Amino acid sequence: MEKIINGIQQVGIGVANAKEVFNWYRAHLGFDILVFEDESSANLMTRYTEGAAQDRYALLALNMIGGGGLEIWQFRGREPQASKISFALGDLGINAMKIRSHNAKTAHKRLKEVLPESCNHIDGADENDLHFFLTDPWNNLVQVVEDDYCFSKSKSICGGVLGAIIGVSDIERSMHFYKELLGYGVVVSDRTGVFDDFSDLVGGKHSFRRVLLKHEKREVGGFGELFGPTEIELIQVLDRTPNKIYKDRLWGDLGYIHLCFDIHGMEALREEAKLMGHPFTVDSANSFDMGDAAGHFSYVEDPDGTLIEFVETHKVPIAKKLGVFINLKKRNPKKPLSRLLVKAMQIHRVRKDML
Repeated sequence: MEKIINGIQQVGIGVANAKEVFNWYRAHLGFDILVFEDESSANLMTRYTEGAAQDRYALLALNMIGGGGLEIWQFRGREPQASKISFALGDLGINAMKIRSHNAKTAHKRLKEVLPESCNHIDGADENDLHFFLTDPWNNLVQVVEDDYCFSKSKSICGGVLGAIIGVSDIERSMHFYKELLGYGVVVSDRTGVFDDFSDLVGGKHSFRRVLLKHEKREVGGFGELFGPTEIELIQVLDRTPNKIYKDRLWGDLGYIHLCFDIHGMEALREEAKLMGHPFTVDSANSFDMGDAAGHFSYVEDPDGTLIEFVETHKVPIAKKLGVFINLKKRNPKKPLSRLLVKAMQIHRVRKDML
């Protein structure tokens, strides 16, 4: 069985109040499709939670314009911890998530009104490279990138998750990992220097090497058309020693906790990761249950320990009350689900704040 990477399913964010974060991203960035809401114990993640299973509450929110979603993750019974060391651009781990927008200038204008103190200047070498950074109300860095991919039209000016900016210590070593295991074989750009678009960010005035990676055009199945094309930007700070973002903290503490890929062929991926020297550190082995969704998940660490999650989805609810679910186990893994069926997930749209 070959591996197929359908796209970025979600970025995990550790928060103190999941509903509050969902409400903000729903209102301002269009993540208004609530795929699941679940309370359970993270029994398989004890490797990253000091050996003790942690109770948690989690929401998965999607944006139907297209792109990955947000897994908004909150401890139950434990106060999530912020890093004791202030974050600076280039630190090791997920520095920012990338959000697509079909009109970055309009998105910048609207979000500047919402976040006047933490929405930075818009930048780009030309009209095809427009982007800007903002810091959400919980200190998570977000890059909004001009991108015309659209799965389904929406009133939102922004779409879903396009990718991530990941701080690394050795960009050549990390490029091998992301190219070979995750298929990011196209080097869009490879630049070194001090960058104007980084200048307003904490630590952004240092010298960096930054490499933008994308996939070649490829077959995808399942929800691949909803997730759309993706990109990974690796950055290495060259004139200071970076800190590890999650040093001395638990998975689930405040900030970006993982980058998750929707895949098919977990067994093939397991063997490939092992041969590359990045064996699964967590493996659900059999079907797991996440409230209304089910599947098989695993984790690997990139060369700097950044957590990459893989999910092979087996079942997703469309109309739970009617018993309507999408079963992916018996489908052709290279055939995307019909757009009409995926768009039916709009039944889960949340139109007002969760309380």
